[in-house]
Amino acid sequence: MATTRTADMLAGPHRRNWWQGDSFTAYLFILPSGLLIALFLAFPVIYSLWLSLVSWDGMSSRIRFVGLGNYDLLIHSSEFWNSVLVTAYYTFAAVPLRMAVALAFAIFLNQKIRGLGIYRTIYFTPVVTSGIAVSIIFVWIYDPTWGIANWVLSLVHIPPLEWLSSPTEAMPALILMSIWKNMGFDMIIYLAGLQGIPETYYEAARVDGAGPWAMFRRITWPLLAPTTFFILVTGIIGASQVFDQVFVMTNGGPLRTTEVLVFLLYNSAFKFFEMGYASAIAWAIFLIVLTFTILQWKFLPQDVT
Repeated sequence: MATTRTADMLAGPHRRNWWQGDSFTAYLFILPSGLLIALFLAFPVIYSLWLSLVSWDGMSSRIRFVGLGNYDLLIHSSEFWNSVLVTAYYTFAAVPLRMAVALAFAIFLNQKIRGLGIYRTIYFTPVVTSGIAVSIIFVWIYDPTWGIANWVLSLVHIPPLEWLSSPTEAMPALILMSIWKNMGFDMIIYLAGLQGIPETYYEAARVDGAGPWAMFRRITWPLLAPTTFFILVTGIIGASQVFDQVFVMTNGGPLRTTEVLVFLLYNSAFKFFEMGYASAIAWAIFLIVLTFTILQWKFLPQDVT
């Protein structure tokens, strides 16, 4: 009897079709975003993976399947390994320096000083400025003849530098520009982390006679561990994909001392029209970044103990 009544209820007006439930409404709302993700993210990823297995110039209809041939060329390419070393040099020099500068400014802006909002806006403005525009400005700044960089050096009696035309000075020049351009983002994140540390910890430390350095070493730095981990991971991911300032300021030179991986990818795809080889470089960059990210998650502290 009960079984018959239950069956009647399921078959009656209380039963909804799949298009009448709340789930269908929810899927309908996320459909536009899902289509955009599929079209502009999922499809390009899958397509680039297929391209890395073929030889194609990007224009003709002649596509030749080569399997892992592009990856074999990549492994035995001196240009690729040079770009790996250049990218590593840029990443592991720029990211720690940028983090140190950002933390110093964040500590400064965490104080009670006049015009705090103005200072924060000034320091963050380069982050939202066009990278191409900033690169062009720094080309003028680094000009060896009339650039302001050498004029500043002359004030302290330092000989003028070649900056972007010197194999030993081009990469440090790019790193300095990168620190100025991106430091504001790390500073804001550090500032949020600093403001999340309870003031009572510092008050107790002052009562115990701790100085500024002791409070930084024992309170500030340990409690900023999650913030530092986040900035380090995102910083390495971003630095490994640097392109615009290299393209504008040095074009990979001099003598390929600034030819980072993404610039090598760009040249392979749009200068030499080797789409398959360029796609293989893209997947190599992905694997390198993924490896470093996993290592950081595994070995670096992510929380406060």
